[in-house]
Amino acid sequence: MTLLFSAGVALLSAGLILFETSRIVNGGETNYVMATVSLYVSVFNLFTSLLSLFGFGGSND
Repeated sequence: MTLLFSAGVALLSAGLILFETSRIVNGGETNYVMATVSLYVSVFNLFTSLLSLFGFGGSND
C-alpha cells in the first residue's frame, strides 16, 4: 500500500511541477515568491516519494 501511495504522490508531484512551470512561463503567475515556494514544495515531495519508492526513506519493516 505504501508503494502505491508513493507512486501516486510521485506522479502528482511531477504533474504539479509541469503545471506550475507552465503557469510561470506563460505569465499566469504574477507572485513569483509564491510560485517559487510552490515549485520547491513540489520538487521536495517528488524527491521524498522517490526515496520512499526506492527504499531509502522507509523503515526496516
